[in-house]
Amino acid sequence: MPAPGDTHATRWHGGPPWWAGEAPPDWRAPRWATLWIPVIVSFLIQVPAAIAIARFTGQSPRETAIAVGIALVGPLALIAARRFPGPVVAVTAVASSLDLFVNERGGPPYVALAFAIVSAIVRDARIWAWVSIGVCWIASITMAAVLGREEWTPFRIAGTTLGILIVFGIGEGMRTRRERAAEFRRRADERRQGLVQAERVRIARELHDVLAHSLSQINVQAGVGLHLMDKQPDKARDALASIKDTSKTALDEVRSVLGTLRSEGADAPLVPEPGLDRLPQLVAGVSGLRVELDDRLAHAAVPAPVQLALYRIVQESLTNIARHADGATTARVLLHRDDDGYRVEVRDDGAGTSATESGGRGILGMRERAELLGGRLSAGPAEGGGFAVTATIPVTRGSA
Repeated sequence: MPAPGDTHATRWHGGPPWWAGEAPPDWRAPRWATLWIPVIVSFLIQVPAAIAIARFTGQSPRETAIAVGIALVGPLALIAARRFPGPVVAVTAVASSLDLFVNERGGPPYVALAFAIVSAIVRDARIWAWVSIGVCWIASITMAAVLGREEWTPFRIAGTTLGILIVFGIGEGMRTRRERAAEFRRRADERRQGLVQAERVRIARELHDVLAHSLSQINVQAGVGLHLMDKQPDKARDALASIKDTSKTALDEVRSVLGTLRSEGADAPLVPEPGLDRLPQLVAGVSGLRVELDDRLAHAAVPAPVQLALYRIVQESLTNIARHADGATTARVLLHRDDDGYRVEVRDDGAGTSATESGGRGILGMRERAELLGGRLSAGPAEGGGFAVTATIPVTRGSA
């Protein structure tokens, strides 16, 4: 049996897409660090420096209190940056603008503003950041021009503007990296779910093929046994023996299929997947129907997945004939290779049809098996009566 998670889709449809490889770097600091480190850093840089500058420049107690108060606004506002990133960047922008006018000779860098900008961009408050900073910076330049502040030189304005743009660039870069990482995780989850679903479909298809055929044969043999129990007990005993063998084989195959769901493959019975060499046994086990097998394939040259698909298609076709074909007494199975690849044809001589062209889980499962290997399958009424199933699977590279 295939290893758990080894689906036909992954084995026959190439490798994973570009996003299924290594994830882009998405290192994140602990939540407490992203909240309190900006608060602590901005506090330690702004507040002590504001006090030192006030003493050095000889500011009055009132001016010192105002400068220290403005320096405190940014760090205190950052405490709420996680829940309210937009309002926080707006408050910090106003405080930093006031700081430019309070400290005429230049004060400590208002690093809280940089933290607030990055926080707002990363936390989906970009409009708040761009509008708040833009409005406050334009207002500050206008006010400086009106007041005639000589220290506001063109070089200072250009340098500050460049610094603000660099901070915005850092924030946008962090946001882009997080978005890429989130997209990678989303697509990786979709891919994992798709593989899980494909494996479920494969197992369901295997269970259907095994149980449908085996239970159909058991049902026929049980009917024969009941009919001959009183008149021909020896033949009834043969029917019961056939039921025993069929049920044992079916049980082994079901256990083998279910073993792929286990985390430890050693617990699953090591029953090999059925191949073309088991077709004679399959044909001999069909009750109530004469089956003519014409196998022209060299088994050693046919890949194992193709052998399994061909076997299951024949098995399901014979099951459909036994269950649904009206008046069918003979079925013919032909396997050969032509220019298109490996080809299997199953046809009965019934008066009706064994299934519709599109209906039934059996035909759907057969078509899926063929298509997963790049082939095709058709099923429908045959010319001259009866029902025909034809499947073609192309020859893969490296196979003879």
